[in-house]
Order: sequence, then C-alpha cells, then structure tokens
Amino acid sequence: MVFKEKNIKDYTPDAFGLKDKWMLITASKPDGTVNTMTASWGGFGVMWNKEVAFIVIRPQRYTREFIESSDFFSLTFFDKSYLKDLSYLGKVSGRDENKIEKTKLTVATENSIPYFQEANNIIFAKKLFVQRIEENAFLDNSIIERWYPEKDFHYLYIAEITKILVKE
Repeated sequence: MVFKEKNIKDYTPDAFGLKDKWMLITASKPDGTVNTMTASWGGFGVMWNKEVAFIVIRPQRYTREFIESSDFFSLTFFDKSYLKDLSYLGKVSGRDENKIEKTKLTVATENSIPYFQEANNIIFAKKLFVQRIEENAFLDNSIIERWYPEKDFHYLYIAEITKILVKE
C-alpha cells in the first residue's frame, strides 16, 4: 500500500462518522507485542493549542495495558470490506488469543508505532493526558444507567496528532 502524508491543517476527519465507521486503536508494549481494539467513540479537536484526538477505553480492555505502556498509539480507519475483521477485533480479547492473526490485516510500524497496512487513513498520536471518567462528574445520570451499569467508567486519553497518512 502506498500512503501519502497529509498536512494536519488539510485533514478533516469525520468525527461523527465514527458511529458508523469503526476505527482501530493500536499500541505496542516495550517487548514489541501489539494489540488493538475496535472503537467508535472518540473525537478530534484542539486542546492546549495542539491538534488532538480524544479516545476512551474501558478499564478491563486488554488494549489499555498497551496504551499505558507506550507514549504513542495509532488510529486506523478502513473501508467497509473490513467490517467483519473490525467486528471480530472488537469482540475477542487479545488476552485469549492472537486475534490479529485471525484477520486479513497486516501490522506494520513507523517509528515503533504499530498500524495496519490495509487502512485508508492512519493517525499517529502521542499521549498528553489520561484520566478516569468519574461517576460524580456526570450531570445526566441516564448516561450512567445506560452505558455504565457495571460502573466500569472509561479512561479518557487526549493525544496530540503527530502524523496523518492517507492511502493514495
């Protein structure tokens, strides 16, 4: 696959499209092992005068261990032909098996940051901030009732977008 670097000022990600087009959040541990998870919650914006991505990860997700052990991660976006693989990667834990091997996806790295060669868009990001979402911060308790019946509140990560690659 041939990718072209895109100037972040010229890139307009479809943050609202995440509901329909899942992304993979991918990171590696210092020993080089890679894990990924499917996500559809997150966003893009400006924080601290930097272009950033916002992602959330539940505490029990195996990928969180990988995100915690690295300063960088990638967000990858695919065309609809990969929905079956993305669905699988969202349902199966990397704790139980090497789930990436059971997909059509190929891991590559750039500056030790893992991503997938089959992606249409790749966003590389450097962690700037992490905080657990707290129950007492909600103003609308119906969100807790609907999305957090187990009280497994997400960790919010804010990360600076360091590079964007787009498939040509």
